[in-house]
Amino acid sequence: MTTTMKTDTPSPEPKIADSHDLIRVHGARENNLKNVSLQIPKRRLTVFTGVSGSGKSSLVFGTIAAESQRMINETYSTFVQGFMPALARPDVDLLDGLTTTIIVDQERMGANARSTVGTATDANALLRILFSRLGQPHIGSPQAYSFNVASISGAGAVSIKRGEQTFKERRSFSITGGMCARCEGSGAVNDIDLTALYDDTKSLIDGALTIPGYSMDGWFGRIFNGCGFFDPHKPVKDFTDRELNDLLRKEPTKIKVDGINLTYEGLIPKIQKSMLSKDLDSLQPHIRAFVERAVTFTVCPDCDGTRLSAGARSSKIGENSIADACAMQISDLVEWVGGLSDASVEPLLESLQRLLKSFVEIGLGYLSLDRPSGTLSGGEAQRTKMIRHLGSSLTDVTYVFDEPTIGLHPHDIQRMNSLLLQLRDKGNTVLVVEHKPEMIAIADHVVDLGPGAGSDGGVIVFEGTLAGLRSSDTVTGRHLDDRATVKPSVRRPAGVLQVRGATAHNLQNVDVDIPLGVLTVLTGVAGSGKSSLIQSSVTGRDGVVSIDQGGIRGSRRSNPATYTGMLEPIRRAFAMANGVKPALFSFNSEGACPNCNGAGVIYTDLGVLAGVAIPCEVCEGKRFEASVLKYHLAGRDISEVLAMSVTEAGEFFGTGLARTPAAHAILGRLADVGLGYLSLGQQLPTLSGGERQRLKLATHMAEKGEVYVLDEPTAGLHLADVENLLGLLDRLVDSGKSVIVIEHHQAVMAHADWIIDLGPGAGHDGGRIVFEGTPADLVAARSSLTGEHLAAYVGAKPPTV
Repeated sequence: MTTTMKTDTPSPEPKIADSHDLIRVHGARENNLKNVSLQIPKRRLTVFTGVSGSGKSSLVFGTIAAESQRMINETYSTFVQGFMPALARPDVDLLDGLTTTIIVDQERMGANARSTVGTATDANALLRILFSRLGQPHIGSPQAYSFNVASISGAGAVSIKRGEQTFKERRSFSITGGMCARCEGSGAVNDIDLTALYDDTKSLIDGALTIPGYSMDGWFGRIFNGCGFFDPHKPVKDFTDRELNDLLRKEPTKIKVDGINLTYEGLIPKIQKSMLSKDLDSLQPHIRAFVERAVTFTVCPDCDGTRLSAGARSSKIGENSIADACAMQISDLVEWVGGLSDASVEPLLESLQRLLKSFVEIGLGYLSLDRPSGTLSGGEAQRTKMIRHLGSSLTDVTYVFDEPTIGLHPHDIQRMNSLLLQLRDKGNTVLVVEHKPEMIAIADHVVDLGPGAGSDGGVIVFEGTLAGLRSSDTVTGRHLDDRATVKPSVRRPAGVLQVRGATAHNLQNVDVDIPLGVLTVLTGVAGSGKSSLIQSSVTGRDGVVSIDQGGIRGSRRSNPATYTGMLEPIRRAFAMANGVKPALFSFNSEGACPNCNGAGVIYTDLGVLAGVAIPCEVCEGKRFEASVLKYHLAGRDISEVLAMSVTEAGEFFGTGLARTPAAHAILGRLADVGLGYLSLGQQLPTLSGGERQRLKLATHMAEKGEVYVLDEPTAGLHLADVENLLGLLDRLVDSGKSVIVIEHHQAVMAHADWIIDLGPGAGHDGGRIVFEGTPADLVAARSSLTGEHLAAYVGAKPPTV
């Protein structure tokens, strides 16, 4: 007998819970926002646009996402909050309708040398389980295939109490890990040049050590003086073998100096832990320079760079070990996993294949799982983070993306659009900060900020549909349909830069002549080999200035004046005009306000709660001691100069009593890259991604060189700013420089004198030159994906058959 379950007809009456379909922002004033209020529809895709520095990131990341994360953090216990960053409440009157926010930004992944694409996405974890089930010979649990787990064993007596009696038994344990013992799972071994560590003609007291930070004035001096392992007054060349070994290689040893318990450790193990265990790019410039000078890295001869032990490499499924699988291009790994069939691990195979297919769908099929995550570009890192969310079962989540099209060829942007729409269609709210018209076109709702940048921005100038934006009189609306045209004539090269037999990464023995004295653009789909060609064969040559995508680092004490080196000549000018020391005019030195130590604010740490920063009552946020502000240069004190915009400061230091050629030259370069509105004293962390990119460009323009290499200089730039960039590139070429640009933006391609297109695909499907010639020839030929997209962009008619 069967029964049929009966259900009532759903009530047509709307529920109050269904009315919360908007995110409401009222009175947002974070950074340059001017009391912004708006309503954002939930479960829709909203794109925020506007010129670089107009306030997009301040609204989306600094206000909406920051408040959502702060409120979620407060739901954890006080104990857990103690281990989490304390987030301050954004400067906003009201935020309503927020949901859990997931930020997918462009921050580079992992400063840890052990982090790879596989470990960052859990693909390695699934592979390890797979090999522990199917690998032959069987060598152990999943950790036997992990390069982060070392093999260890031990034995000893243990006391076991049974009732009133205590027995001693001998027990042993063994853990089988997959870590290569020689390189400790790093895949590389290093050789340290001892002559770079110390000057053996000097004693330690006389400053023999040449390692950054190892000064005899601080704790190192106390340890070396009090350890008793050697005489710090004796030249290092006179050390006995034992003394030299203690200085260089002694294992951590407890010592007591002046009644204080300390740990002494040899220089080499200490350097390995503090410097060599980190990703090279994450180190401070002076430390990175020391490591590059003192340390030679070579592939580990025992594991051949796979990081894995011999046992882990011996266990195979078919003909492939886990090292072979991780070294495969992911698009090939998908096919290999798809060919496996075993009922006992069927769910595991399905999960692994679904994860790997996500890489291919998102345009990262050319990567391999053993690729160090620190080597990924900002765009690649952002898409790798996306993979975690594509298969997520979460719904009604707010996803926030920061320019997801960075690093993408026009062909790849179409796939990115479909992925964002998938997230939206699962019932999620998707907020995107973006400049590309191709992505603005798929938006359900558009918010345009402006009208200008910095103090001229922070206002919503348009809110509505794409059609409404196109007809609006905003900067974005006016430039939305801008299309560059192919130049009727191009410059003649003054010579060539030869590249022969380039084989780095996926390059397939590439021979190419890069013309000099012109604007050359390297293009091709993501992963086709553009950066590999430049980094392996061009960067590092004499006269080449390379400007990559790496973000600029700086604390709240850093600003455009300090980052560009402009503050130094300004301080000297103030010192000469007033007959005092330059150090007085630095808020990081003698001129700092004693109450706030030059920070301009008093920070109160409230433990697990968000700290509070209030303006300093003594200096009123000016950062300088009152006596310093009595000194003037052409009627202005140092705080007033730092409050100037780049344009205003350019006029101030260009003529009259304040004329300072060194500062004026730097200000001119900042104005050239479109940062005339920026305040000299604005904190670096408050700058947008596009502003940081242009600040870095302006700084590198001061370097002396004949060839400038720029890696995606349009990243973070509004459509209107791209025109200014093209003008800057033209001025560089017209001044006699050679400019090589790695770029996907069609406006830059169309403006080039010469195009080198790599492809035809990514990974092992790329690495070849598929076109060399002028933009007009590329449009006419349409012989590659780049040619097809450029032809469509410039509106060229299809060729007649």
